[in-house]
Amino acid sequence: MAHSLTLPERVNAGLRTIPNWVVYLLGALPGLYIVVGVALALLGIYDLFGNRLGVDPIRTIEHWLGELALQFFIATMLISILRDYFRLKLIKFRRALGLLTFFYVILHLSVWISLDLQFRWGEAWADILKRPYITIGMAGFVLLIPLAVTSSNAMIRRLGPVAWQRLHKLAYPAILLGGIHYVMVQKVWEAEPLIYLAIILVLLGLRGRRLIR
Repeated sequence: MAHSLTLPERVNAGLRTIPNWVVYLLGALPGLYIVVGVALALLGIYDLFGNRLGVDPIRTIEHWLGELALQFFIATMLISILRDYFRLKLIKFRRALGLLTFFYVILHLSVWISLDLQFRWGEAWADILKRPYITIGMAGFVLLIPLAVTSSNAMIRRLGPVAWQRLHKLAYPAILLGGIHYVMVQKVWEAEPLIYLAIILVLLGLRGRRLIR
């Protein structure tokens, strides 16, 4: 009798046929849509967003990009959970999702620096020092920098697998800081940021439990 594939095995077989560039392309599309929309609006050519920007367009765009960054970060962290608990092998997509996370964090910061503060670097530095939610967000960003820089196969070989894995555990405090930043930036308790933070805490708890075991 021929061996019957289990559901995870069938899913894994299907996932192996998906090239990484598809993840990069689909993941970058929302950010490119926002960037193009902002460029067209600044040039006075076309309003791509309609009435969806509300009374504070820059803040809305910052929110969209920051939320996308957090969504991709959660997706990146979820890969290990799906492997450990459900035998789903999406590891080949982890680098793409991680770099997309960094891409959206950069866009989020770029909008804050360029459109919100208009490159007033002194004011930006003052805000980082005196506003806790910005301090926490920037701390999370700083933790992401070495992860993005060392994401290539060449850096894995250069650092060695053990040192590389140890370094990339910085993702755990980084995503926690990102979730806390999202909650604090609202200035009032809102359900959506708290749901994101709860998901992050559950993922960290499941991952921590697995690592301890």
